Amino acid sequence: MASTSSPPPSQILCASFNQENSLFYVGTNDGFRIFDVRTGRLCYEKNLGGINNMEMYFGSNLLAIVGTGEQPVLSPRRLRLFNTKTGATKKDLNFKTSVLAVRLSKKRLVVVLQDRTFIYDLNSTTILEEIETVSNTKGLCAFAPNSEACYLAIPASTSKGSALVYKASEPELICQIDAHQSPLAAMAFSSNGMYLATASEKGTIIRVFLVAQATKSHSFRRGTYPSTIYSLSFGPSNDLPDVLVATSSSGSLHMFFLDAARNRRNQPNKLLGSIIPGAITDALDPANHHIIQKVAPAEIKSCVAVHSVENSQNSSKLPALRTIVYIITYDGYFREYIINTTKSNESSWVLHCEFSLLNTGSLPPLQLSDLVDQLLLLFLRRFQLKSQDPEGHSEVS
Repeated sequence: MASTSSPPPSQILCASFNQENSLFYVGTNDGFRIFDVRTGRLCYEKNLGGINNMEMYFGSNLLAIVGTGEQPVLSPRRLRLFNTKTGATKKDLNFKTSVLAVRLSKKRLVVVLQDRTFIYDLNSTTILEEIETVSNTKGLCAFAPNSEACYLAIPASTSKGSALVYKASEPELICQIDAHQSPLAAMAFSSNGMYLATASEKGTIIRVFLVAQATKSHSFRRGTYPSTIYSLSFGPSNDLPDVLVATSSSGSLHMFFLDAARNRRNQPNKLLGSIIPGAITDALDPANHHIIQKVAPAEIKSCVAVHSVENSQNSSKLPALRTIVYIITYDGYFREYIINTTKSNESSWVLHCEFSLLNTGSLPPLQLSDLVDQLLLLFLRRFQLKSQDPEGHSEVS
């Protein structure tokens, strides 16, 4: 009697959030899945073979996907623009080497290869700029899709932590930021493009830079021992104060308050600070550092996003700050944390939600109130996309 072997279990190969942090995806060795962050509802699933890289176009049906090569049509050297509503391919872009990262904004498509980066006009898929880069084997980049300039940052060196910052809307090179002595491991822009956060391969210090001035704004110590920074994320730019979170190979979540660090510094002479900003801005302020340990198993890759920051300093009955953070871990889980920080800078946290991404039977049930909210949100997003999107891409359904 012939024996039949069961297929290998699903493994997460890539994961991230859309530009609005309203949806998130996981790419696996089977295909990909898209979830709603508020309800945990599985919005879309497609089993078409391994997916190595992926990017969503806000809340629409347009996706950019890159395969593992197990299927001939999903070569790692091919980027496919895919419509989830029709199941049709809008465009295939082929390259000489593997696609390591993809980023999308309303007008731009960024494709990162090992030794070059392409900036496309999204609507016509014509190349606007081809940038020769240093060897970028991990496809490291940062992109600010919601900013007017659509800032793009890519490594400038393989021996130290320097980044080149481009204005993808033009496109043009605007500055080089020398952030660390060791090579870069992670970067992230704030949603409005005002800040760029960086971490080196050592992972002990996280620095924040003002992009327009190419100057250092903040320095935070993550820890004493080296650790790989997997993900960096700023809070929404319309929320105060500015919040930066990071996840690392230690399995911890780190949260830093930028405004609090700035306000605690003693700056009696503004002129002196403008002349020697390094003496002021590189001061480490551990009082603004909050840690949640064991949000993921050690050495398990993760992706983090700040959903919101609520400032309640005018009410004595509520915490001074209430921060909602989402984490995707590559062992197959989504977690939502609520972090409360008091006026005296003491913090507490609650694991508000947790579910498996690979076993859809464990997804939380969709309540009637959630369904009403989803229908209203769907209507508003459809209206917004139709009024702003020249391609008319519709909402993920």
